[in-house]
Amino acid sequence: MTERATLAEDGLPKGMLPGDDNVVQLFTTHLRAADLYWVADDMTTLAMHAGQQLTAARWTTADRPSPIGLLVFDGGLGMVEMLPGKGGPVDALAWGPGPDQTLILWHLATRERIGAGMPPEVVQRFPPMLAIREVRLPVTADPVSLDDLPAREGMRPSRAIVAALAAAWHLMQQPQLVDHAREETPKRDARALRRAQMPDGGVTLVSLRRQYRPQDRDPDAGTDGRTYRHRWVVSGHWRNQPYGPGREQRRQQWIPAHVKGPDGAPLLATERVNVWRR
Repeated sequence: MTERATLAEDGLPKGMLPGDDNVVQLFTTHLRAADLYWVADDMTTLAMHAGQQLTAARWTTADRPSPIGLLVFDGGLGMVEMLPGKGGPVDALAWGPGPDQTLILWHLATRERIGAGMPPEVVQRFPPMLAIREVRLPVTADPVSLDDLPAREGMRPSRAIVAALAAAWHLMQQPQLVDHAREETPKRDARALRRAQMPDGGVTLVSLRRQYRPQDRDPDAGTDGRTYRHRWVVSGHWRNQPYGPGREQRRQQWIPAHVKGPDGAPLLATERVNVWRR
């Protein structure tokens, strides 16, 4: 964007949202109904890392933390193409139902990042967050390959950012890894919301548990009947975990890095071992 960037009356940058099916109305409706989440920086890092190992994802209501939501990622998720040949930062992602069995994913940037280098009086004319891109994700019973997401208006969704969202949704449903804390709206802001007849549900803070660290034991150690003479480090990875009645359903579950092998056995040395601790 340049200093000549202008805003429409609804607060959206002109020409930055492709599509002709009431996209501005959809955006406004989604934000008004969204459940709000703030993702801490360590959780953002894990979502980006774990997303790199996802090959496919589903976008059904059952896979989301809420049917309509807004996730703000501390530190952001990188850059995305917002117009052909032009990139923009992504600080938050919002989602909601779209036409023809799709989920609309809105890419949002803070006005401070979008307005970097602009005069302060220009930046203050922007709303706190601006939509810079929207993509359509197919809502299907089976997972969709992240390498085969459909392009729209000649632009393909960013695999890294879409995968980070899918990973964040999975991780948020693992209470052994993630803490959820409720932050109530400050009184002044709550009064403003009431005057505007807007809902006030507070914000859910999502952070990584301090206990997230390599484990001393692998939960599956010894189940294959083999006898091991050494221990070794297994990197964090996704597992297609059974759950539900009769354990007939499946969902992706993140398995933290851990040490595998019998207690007391020597640890195999490798050239490089990365351990993430807080």
